[in-house]
Amino acid sequence: MPGRLFLETPLRVLADRASEAGLPGAWVEGERAEDDPPRRNIQPGQQVAVLMAEGWRRMRWGIVPVGRVNARGRPVMETIINARSETVFSKTAFDGVGRAAMPADGWYEWTGQKRRKTAWRLASSDGAPLWFAAITDAWAPPGGGTKLWQVAAVTCEPSKEVAEIHHRMGVLLREADLATWISGTEEEAAALARPWPEGALRIEEARDVDWSAA
Repeated sequence: MPGRLFLETPLRVLADRASEAGLPGAWVEGERAEDDPPRRNIQPGQQVAVLMAEGWRRMRWGIVPVGRVNARGRPVMETIINARSETVFSKTAFDGVGRAAMPADGWYEWTGQKRRKTAWRLASSDGAPLWFAAITDAWAPPGGGTKLWQVAAVTCEPSKEVAEIHHRMGVLLREADLATWISGTEEEAAALARPWPEGALRIEEARDVDWSAA
C-alpha cells in the first residue's frame, strides 16, 4: 500500500507517454508546467502530479474529507491517503469523487519491528514509470476562494511477491488502461482493480534513501 513514493522521471516524459495513450499531455490552465526536481521520498501531505481527463494538475496527496459522511451519516474524520478498491465505488464517503492516475517510479514498504524495520523499494521490473489508480476531490473554502485539489491512491489485494512485505498494494494501471480508469464506467474501472502479474515488479532493499528529505 503506497505510503511513500519516489519519482525521478521528468514530468514532460510522463506527459508524452500519456499523450501516446490518448490522454491530455498538457497542464490545466494556471498550472506550472515545468519539471519538478527528482524526488526520492514523496510523503502524504505533499504535492504530486496527477493526470485527469482534462489534463495535468498538482494536488495534495491525502483527501481531507470536509463535509463527507459515512454510511451512518457521521462525518469522516481521518485523512484519506489510500482508498480500498472494494468499497471506493460504494461508500458514501466517496460520493462524487473524480478518477485520475498518479505517476511514480515506485514506492516503499517496511517490514520488521519498530526501530528494526527494513525498507523495501518496489518498482517496475522493466524500469518504466508506474501509474497508480487514484481518486480526486476538490474542496472549496466557504465564501469562495481557491479550490484545494486532493488525491488518494486506490488499493487492492497484493500480488504474491508483494504479499511477502505488505497485505495491500496500489492498483497499478497499464498505459493502455489509463483512459478506461479515468473516463470509463464504474464497472469498467472496477475491473482494473487487480494485482499486477508475478514478475512485473522489482523489489529490493532501500538502503540509500534520506528519509528526512523529500
